[in-house]
Amino acid sequence: SGFDMLVACSAATFALQRAADAIAAGSARAALVITPEMMSPQINYRDRDSHFIFGDVSTTVVLESDDTARPGHGFEVLGTKSATVYSSNIRSNFGHLNRAEGGDPYRADRLFHQAGRKVFKEVCPMTIEHLRAHLGDLGLDPAGVRRWWLHQANINMNQLIVRKLVGAEPSRDQAPLVLDEFANTAAAGSVIAFSRYHEDFQPGEIGVLCSFGAGYSIGSLILKKR
Repeated sequence: SGFDMLVACSAATFALQRAADAIAAGSARAALVITPEMMSPQINYRDRDSHFIFGDVSTTVVLESDDTARPGHGFEVLGTKSATVYSSNIRSNFGHLNRAEGGDPYRADRLFHQAGRKVFKEVCPMTIEHLRAHLGDLGLDPAGVRRWWLHQANINMNQLIVRKLVGAEPSRDQAPLVLDEFANTAAAGSVIAFSRYHEDFQPGEIGVLCSFGAGYSIGSLILKKR
């Protein structure tokens, strides 16, 4: 069976939570989570707050139960957490396909819109509290997190979030970025960061996979290297 996750920036992490829940409940032994993102057709290049570079990409993640996973391979999902708070400060209305219905295809309401300064001020505190609570629920200290695979939209947001959580300026090793290579890939960004920066983990080390943004939506997974 399959399901669509229409939660924009957090589509991948919300889908991973659904998959993990299905496996834990025994209704699935394994799941393939696919996150295709086609952002460039939606961009309004005349809007200063919205015309930053986006990338088109797709990611896939395999989740499986303990009895089918290879010993010592991959990451254990210790916990998942998701949240939404209504906001229209980041939106794409009905998506870029409604541009084909007639009229001006470049009308602002048919393209991506963002009130960037409001988003920064509102989403960062929400994400900090979300992650602090999620780690706390599992008895974990943010200072003990080996790596933060965060949403890849804005380097300043990522650095602020980790700095507030751990009390120090994060290094690129702690909070890796893929913006310079892939640009903003919406929901797929945190998964790309995980894919590129996970192979040096040692058994028992903890990492946080988190996306945040449009919706507003926040989704996080706490992962431990097997």
